[in-house]
Amino acid sequence: MSRRVDEILSWYEGDDAQTLGNLRRILEQGRTGGTGKLVVLPVDQGFEHGPTRSFAANPAGYDPRYHAQLALDAGCSAHALPLGAAQLVAPGFASELPLILKCNSSDSLYVGADPEPAVTAGVEDAVRLGCAAVGFTIYPGSAFRNRMYENLRSLATDAAYAGLPLVVWSYPRGSGVSEQGRTAVDVVAYAAHLACQLGAHIVKVKPPTEMVESPAARKALDKAGVPLGTLADRVRHVVQSAFDGHRIVIFSGGAAKETAAVLEENRQTALGGGFGTIMGRNSFQRPHDEAVQLLHDVMDIHIGTSATPARQPELATH
Repeated sequence: MSRRVDEILSWYEGDDAQTLGNLRRILEQGRTGGTGKLVVLPVDQGFEHGPTRSFAANPAGYDPRYHAQLALDAGCSAHALPLGAAQLVAPGFASELPLILKCNSSDSLYVGADPEPAVTAGVEDAVRLGCAAVGFTIYPGSAFRNRMYENLRSLATDAAYAGLPLVVWSYPRGSGVSEQGRTAVDVVAYAAHLACQLGAHIVKVKPPTEMVESPAARKALDKAGVPLGTLADRVRHVVQSAFDGHRIVIFSGGAAKETAAVLEENRQTALGGGFGTIMGRNSFQRPHDEAVQLLHDVMDIHIGTSATPARQPELATH
């Protein structure tokens, strides 16, 4: 048993033993097991972006079982996937690899101003398939956000009865936020906080930019002297917004990018106190051995990097 995992689980004392057991399983899985850091392989991109955009770069990825094997080979903490893929993957992998069943998804064949994912699976599917957790996406900023929040709370209630932790993808988008504001530091922090308030055990957000969307938030940040100049600074603010760091916050890998950029982004999120990453395209679009090496390098960064404390604002001198 890991002392760090015990500490993290103590933050969730309102949950029952089965939920904590499944959360422990994820936290103790793979190469980062016991460190309190997570590296999750998500493969819902076929549904979200289409199979061609997602898997043509590495055709082995058209088979969902390839991704599960990649997650095992790399020593990932868990593998997140939609229902159809889970039905193919679970019989051979659920006993040795924690699976997170993604219970809603959007396709990109129609993109409106205010997106709303369809509910595509439920807790009963996760239980039947032996999954370790369920996942759900919300879009704060969409005109349909309240319906997403209500659907999420329904899923959270079912998950609690089944003893399954809840992983929330909290991605601001819709007519309520500007396109650049989707990753603004104040908006990402707000999105992380909303996910926590809706019962998330693990929160997934995007790395925040230095932009501040809300003038009121800008005023508050300036008055408090919150540093935002580096990604580590901004991550620190986002993690603080997740119940003062008492909820697990992991950061998405985003669009495919060069290896050096992937590693530096993870170095910054680790310095800021992030709990790890949930990285899909930047891993599975690479050849198998290259993907495993990249995931190992990312894991090593998160295992070996200690969060730096917040810089105190400088006092004015007279």
